Amino acid sequence: MSEIEKKQIEEQITALRAKLTGDMFADMEIRDKIHNLEMVLNGTKPGGQYIDCVGCGS
Repeated sequence: MSEIEKKQIEEQITALRAKLTGDMFADMEIRDKIHNLEMVLNGTKPGGQYIDCVGCGS
């Protein structure tokens, strides 16, 4: 992953965090998006993979 791609993902995460309301149920979808972006950023899963969690199969 290039530095430009990393920067873009970090900017997306920052923008999503700014949308958090503090209401767990309202923020669930946003937190899921943040988590998925962080996994891509940290190399936890390949970027194009549709399976989010290999361990639990979800």
